[in-house]
Amino acid sequence: MTIPNLITIFRLVLVPVVIVTIMQGRWPLAFVLFVVAGVSDGVDGFIAKRFDMRSEFGAYIDPLADKALLVSIYVMLAVVGVLPSWLAILVVSRDLMIVAAVLLSWIMARPVKIRPLMISKLNTAAQIGFAALVLAAKAFGVDTAPFDFVAMLAVAGLTVASTGAYLAGWLRHMTGEPAR
Repeated sequence: MTIPNLITIFRLVLVPVVIVTIMQGRWPLAFVLFVVAGVSDGVDGFIAKRFDMRSEFGAYIDPLADKALLVSIYVMLAVVGVLPSWLAILVVSRDLMIVAAVLLSWIMARPVKIRPLMISKLNTAAQIGFAALVLAAKAFGVDTAPFDFVAMLAVAGLTVASTGAYLAGWLRHMTGEPAR
């Protein structure tokens, strides 16, 4: 068990704590925990690369921890009425579609490697940024209404674009078409 893996497991443990703080309306704590989780993601990646502590386990658990945190936050923010349900459904559906595609390709003995695409990285950054904006606004009582709509559209657009890019690549892989 490496230090980066322990940090990632810590991030996973933070997920239910963040969920509870959102449910209880403890916005400052929810925001701080979200920031701690974000910083821990950067720290574990830095340590893994800098000190050559990368592992197969880490390669799987790190993105799982990231997705668990983001999906949980979007779902809970929708449940408590801070975000529209359609946005949480969109974010969750993208990740479910990717997992289902990977599982189906394994079942069909055509395993596919999912590599982060540039659109996916932009999507994740937008999702993190918007979640941080919403949590910070609630934590500090700041009105972000002018930015919320634009940020929501950016998250929705990037989520749809990322979903489409992954789906297109998966379909090419599954049908044997050459990559473009």
